[in-house]
Amino acid sequence: MDRSTMELENVYEALAGPYLRDVLLAFLSILVALHLRRWMRRTGKRSGPPGPFPWPLIGNAAQLGSNPHITLAGLARKYGDVFQLRLGSRSVVVLNGERVIRQALVGQGADFAGRPDFASFQVVSGGRSLAFGGYSARWKAHRRVAQATVRAFSTGDARSRRALERHVLGEACELVRLFGARSAGGAFFAPARYAVVAVANVMSAVCFGRRYSHEDDEFRALLSRNEQFGQTVGAGSLVDVMPWLLRFPNPVRTLFGHFLQVNREFYSFVHEKFVEHQGSFAEGRSRDMMDAFIRILGRREDDGAGLLQREHIPATVTDVFGASQDTLSTALQWLLLFLVRYPKVQARMQEEVDRIVGRDRLPRMEDQPDLPYVMAFLYELMRFSSFVPVTIPHATTADTSLLGYHIPKDTVVFVNQWSVNHDPVKWLNPEDFNPSRFLNKSGFLDRDLASSVMIFSVGKRRCIGEELAKVQLFLFAAILAHQCHFIANPGEEPSLEADYSLSIKPKLFTVNMTLRGNMDLLDDAVQSSEMEKGIP
Repeated sequence: MDRSTMELENVYEALAGPYLRDVLLAFLSILVALHLRRWMRRTGKRSGPPGPFPWPLIGNAAQLGSNPHITLAGLARKYGDVFQLRLGSRSVVVLNGERVIRQALVGQGADFAGRPDFASFQVVSGGRSLAFGGYSARWKAHRRVAQATVRAFSTGDARSRRALERHVLGEACELVRLFGARSAGGAFFAPARYAVVAVANVMSAVCFGRRYSHEDDEFRALLSRNEQFGQTVGAGSLVDVMPWLLRFPNPVRTLFGHFLQVNREFYSFVHEKFVEHQGSFAEGRSRDMMDAFIRILGRREDDGAGLLQREHIPATVTDVFGASQDTLSTALQWLLLFLVRYPKVQARMQEEVDRIVGRDRLPRMEDQPDLPYVMAFLYELMRFSSFVPVTIPHATTADTSLLGYHIPKDTVVFVNQWSVNHDPVKWLNPEDFNPSRFLNKSGFLDRDLASSVMIFSVGKRRCIGEELAKVQLFLFAAILAHQCHFIANPGEEPSLEADYSLSIKPKLFTVNMTLRGNMDLLDDAVQSSEMEKGIP
């Protein structure tokens, strides 16, 4: 080969080499991309549900927004009722719709009964929480004891129902008196703080045998911190899915610090009552729920209670007291908002209680079957507000599958109850507030339809205080409709906007109340209730 030929080839390589390399690299990249796409499609169908593209480090956290339950329902319309998200370092499977949720939590209940190993869950109720504890033999024994005890002090028999009714009656009448005082001269006031204390006092009487004044600053301060708790443990909270945020100053670390303080204060409050009860406990007498737990665990019978220590008592009562008063006070705030936002609904409830109960006495539990519109109102309140929109996050306890999708053990699971209650296939015009949807053609409550409302979850993690909550909600609704007439502040439109956390609460609103009943009737009811309860 002569020199000129070699020089020509060198020039050709110098010019063509980079070009050919670039073409070759592009071609190989396309082949790799096509192969990966084909592989992801094939293995995705076999190994996990579909879902939106996750961004590095944060995953899909930024997509959830301020109303995650609505966002999740929207994503379900695109990806199906079972889909997958990435939140920080965690893979999360989201369940939407009644069919899928019941299949997972009831049909495959044990597989979906776990809780994630979130840092926040480990500190609730002194680390022995029933609501946030992992699924195990000890947890099942714990739940059996707690469920039986809650029932014994709420709806277990006629005596327990009467006792609970007296507690609610006294607090409802006190609430009416306070509303009347705040409404003097046509004034408008925010009812939220009074609703919180009223419900907490019912639970305090059930759990500890005592109540607190609405002006007790320490008690009100303790209750006011519920929102910080819910923001930390609710679905979509960044504290647990992005633990690296706790390593440097930022709002998430500040929130977690408040959460730890709230837990310490709440647990200390209940533990103090536990110590007092231990000192005055007498076998054969159960003054309240705390006594009942001390008696049951003291016997350590062969029903599984032997797996529990005495320190489970304050933890369990903390769960019952904390969850019940937060859930019910939220429901009571929605109740008042709906009464002023929908005056025709309020008028129909008033007409029904006047006709059935009369004006010479207050509504009682025995009136419930004869007040179908009041009950329809309550079910529509629960459906429409869905005040627990997404349950406390679950976790899978074993490798499992749902709708053909493989879901590994320890996967975080979000259960979107809001999607059940706002399913347009199930509910005609679900965005309309319409209690009459729960009445059949004969004017009675449609119990099958009512059972479709999902607010207390289902399956092995179903709320043990569901019946306790429904009894209280009915009595508060019936008594307030019987005794009060509420109007909205003409200077503000009653808004349906809410603040999202574990429960969603309506934005602050103000009302005015006019007494419909006889104040002497209320005073007699309060005095009788306090004498029977032995509360000073």
